[in-house]
Amino acid sequence: MGVMLAAMLAAPGLPGVASAACPAPGQWATPAGEELDRAELFAELAQADAVLLGERHDRMDHHRWQLGTLAALHGQRPDMVIGLEMLPRSVQPVLDQWVAGELDADAFLRDSDWYIHWGFNPELYWPILHFARVHDVPLVALNAERTLVQRLGEEGWDAVPEDERYGVSQPADPPDAYREYLVGVMERHPAGMERDPDRFVGSQLAWDRMMAAGIADILEASDDPPLVVGIIGSGHLQYGHGVPHQLADLGFGDAPVLLPREYREDCTADDPDLARAVFGITDGDRFEHSSPMLGVQLRGDEDGGVIIQDVQAGSIGEAAGLEGGDRVLRAGDQAVERPSDLQRIVQRVTPGTWLPLEIERNGEAEERVARFPYAE
Repeated sequence: MGVMLAAMLAAPGLPGVASAACPAPGQWATPAGEELDRAELFAELAQADAVLLGERHDRMDHHRWQLGTLAALHGQRPDMVIGLEMLPRSVQPVLDQWVAGELDADAFLRDSDWYIHWGFNPELYWPILHFARVHDVPLVALNAERTLVQRLGEEGWDAVPEDERYGVSQPADPPDAYREYLVGVMERHPAGMERDPDRFVGSQLAWDRMMAAGIADILEASDDPPLVVGIIGSGHLQYGHGVPHQLADLGFGDAPVLLPREYREDCTADDPDLARAVFGITDGDRFEHSSPMLGVQLRGDEDGGVIIQDVQAGSIGEAAGLEGGDRVLRAGDQAVERPSDLQRIVQRVTPGTWLPLEIERNGEAEERVARFPYAE
């Protein structure tokens, strides 16, 4: 599932429901508009098996709300684990090293292959990652590699050996309303009309089941399990569909969903099944920090470095003299071994500075300099 599709699945709205003003900023309420007592709500949440916090992935205030909610839950239940939709289980050792303080930010992004597995700007998630590190709260990767999720959706679960799917069992059939929602998401995607609805729905169910199984594994591993807090796109959570539905099938039905709502939006009214509670926030704008971009398409190369496949006209890469077929070997003082290395290095470039690049063209090493303009 690409970044654009992930963002669409993170969107909370469903068609055909009544609407009303969202809670005032800082206020907790039921989806029907009944104000909730904060202390009573969090005392209740602290007794749950898991608490699932929704988000639109590219909304910074959604992540700020998640951080505040994590802090409040941690005050009630210090024995907490934070589950992340963003990363597959194969990078769990990297999350362990991060929480233990063994990696700096660059090493975390590199070793987790963040830009391959997720792609959304890590600035959105640093507050939560640092919260876990400061408070020694375990981070758990809930997901699977996108290639595995796609394979499960297209070929079916029986076609994938159990040990290749982390031992996760086949998902429960989705509610009809969730299937309709997923098909609607697919049709709104630019390539939606070219997709097979059954395969698309199958992939999303695999996505949900992987996350639910990741949470269930934590809860089943101890006689006195911690509170698991899931950081997951809202589209996988709302109305008890997606992850909550799969969790219930796995035997864990006490997993309340909390969702952020911008005050200027319309919110669902007379529909208590949307979530246990919603929280009013003021700013729902997309994350505005624009990352530097070279304007090149990349692919990995078995002989080392990465190959530039194409250079966008008018881009920084074109101005630097990069061409299709160039092999990028180093950026600044760091070796480039895979596309995510270059993405990570470029994203951390300060506007108004230069980035030296070592490339190989026609078997000869050459130097280029990418000049990044000041942000407007």
